[in-house]
Amino acid sequence: MMKRAALAAFALASASSVQGFVAPSAGRVQNVARPMADTAVAEAPAAGAVASENIRNIAVIAHVDHGKTTLVDALLRQSNVFRDDQQANEAGERVMDNQDQERERGITILAKNLAVMRDGVKINVMDTPGHADFGGEVERVLNMCDGVLLVVDSVEGPKPQTRFVLDKALRQGMKVLVVVNKIDRPAARPDYVVDKVFDLMMELGASDEQIDFTTVFASGLQGISGMDPDSMADDMQPLFEAVKDCIDPPMVDSTEGDNLQCLISNIDYDQFKGKMGIARITNGSVKNGQPVALQQPDGPKKTGRLTSLFVFDNLGKKEVDAASAGEIIMFSGLEDVEIGDTLITNEGGGANAAEPLPPIAVELPTVRMTLGVNKSPLAGREGKFLTSRMIRDRLFKEIDRNVALKVEETDSADKYAVSGRGQLHLTVLIETMRREGFELEVGPPVVIYKTNEETGKEEEPYESVEVRVPEEYSGSVIDMFNTRNGELQDMGLDDSGEGMSVIKYLIPTRGMLGLRSEMLSATRGTAIIDAVFDSYRPKLAGDIQSRDKGSLLAFEDGVVTSFGMENAQDRGKMMVKAGDDVYKNMIVGVHQRPGDLAVNVCKTKALTNMRSATKGITVGITAPIELSLDASVEYLASDEILEVTPSAFRMAKNPEMMGKKGKGKK
Repeated sequence: MMKRAALAAFALASASSVQGFVAPSAGRVQNVARPMADTAVAEAPAAGAVASENIRNIAVIAHVDHGKTTLVDALLRQSNVFRDDQQANEAGERVMDNQDQERERGITILAKNLAVMRDGVKINVMDTPGHADFGGEVERVLNMCDGVLLVVDSVEGPKPQTRFVLDKALRQGMKVLVVVNKIDRPAARPDYVVDKVFDLMMELGASDEQIDFTTVFASGLQGISGMDPDSMADDMQPLFEAVKDCIDPPMVDSTEGDNLQCLISNIDYDQFKGKMGIARITNGSVKNGQPVALQQPDGPKKTGRLTSLFVFDNLGKKEVDAASAGEIIMFSGLEDVEIGDTLITNEGGGANAAEPLPPIAVELPTVRMTLGVNKSPLAGREGKFLTSRMIRDRLFKEIDRNVALKVEETDSADKYAVSGRGQLHLTVLIETMRREGFELEVGPPVVIYKTNEETGKEEEPYESVEVRVPEEYSGSVIDMFNTRNGELQDMGLDDSGEGMSVIKYLIPTRGMLGLRSEMLSATRGTAIIDAVFDSYRPKLAGDIQSRDKGSLLAFEDGVVTSFGMENAQDRGKMMVKAGDDVYKNMIVGVHQRPGDLAVNVCKTKALTNMRSATKGITVGITAPIELSLDASVEYLASDEILEVTPSAFRMAKNPEMMGKKGKGKK
């Protein structure tokens, strides 16, 4: 009945609008923005449950580039985290994106914790990535939360990753506080966005309580918020109030020490304290120095004693003597702590200890690449870490905290198969290792197939792709998808009135490999591409065309000369410049036709006393293409490899595969 009443109210209200704002959104806002005292009776805790009224644990989730980190910045700046304006200016923008790659790429890669105090209530905030490749970060962070802030762009509305992260939150029964961000944009359409969020929740099977969500309108950039888009406050106070009123405090069964249950959701490293676990105390309490144990269901106990105990405080942490259920803690003293372990008491040998909690469930990886020792003729000139043992230790250290990553041994002693959620997920790891001083040989990305247990047939991953592109380029985009076996799901004009076409396709993941750079080139950089994993489907027979042009290969080892470049650049676009070192079968350019071609870029001009007939003719040398790591990985064909060093990326034909082809021809 409640659901029917909610739908009837929604249909009735949507027939009228006030001052350009559709009533259902405002109706829901007014309905849920009432004081918590009204709902306290209906949501009274079960008998014996204890609520920590002065704590809220929330995760900020959204699609990429919808303004999560900027919004968290605004919350920080208005919570007296910084001593004065000078300290705030020194911190810069997007304080939470503190890694070099995060600032360079403009995306959040790792989920991070912080805590702010507001009116006597401690709000533990978890900033999460918005890109689909880092969905594993979102999945593990949700275990520490009681509710989520769903940030949605005031123009774009819900996008593919919005659906992914919202589905995860709804399945865990969490309340959702919708924040329509970037409300200051000239083309903002809050009524449309709120209705689209409502439709999405209905589609995902949200409960009546979840559908009756609160909406707050905000601009993280300007630091303003409000319950109505036409009457905004000058600060974030309405958003803080909504968090306190609409997100439930942690509900626990017991705060007794013997009932300690604390699921490890993240790992951190400290150069003085070593490996540290981050977790939320589900039940019980913990004291600094007490004997504890780590255990997974049906697994052995790893015992030890806490040497330090912290809680989050603003952007950092502070040491405490004890913490109880509902709080998010960081602790040290157990070097073998892993994500998915449960921290339980070991006092009295753990005779009265609680049972460990189920470990974090993370979706399986879909793309695999091989990482190994650099064996090229130019190897060992720059890197500090070159051996297979060093590479192996670094990769297995990474999976301690990157739960969506998988590392496996291969038949070769100096190569490792690394699997992740997508190409970006893996290239971020490679770039991190490169900056640390590693030299690597990287194989092309390949998709991970699996066998359906019911049908026995092989299946491959598919992705749901949404492309926003100017109308004049829509034909080129559709052609690219069709040549890669994509299935058209929907197509039309964007409602924003900007003359953009919205094209939605379902396409095999292997068809997406290398598609982004090709599409950006064809649309002159105007395409906005959003892709998220959809499902596993029966594998398509045959290969999917990746690129229609071959490579230009170096004819011999040597140094590139301007004379050699003059002749070679007529054959295609070059990737090297005069003075670069090259070796035989190294890729030095893109051939203008299908198939590979060897060119002599090291050719020198003959020094004779004879005057050449063409001496007066000078040919300009075209500037080479400079490929980034992501573009280099996308370029790789199945028989090519990428050499990664601290200062250069070089591509070449795989010597092992070339040897096989040579034997076959004989």
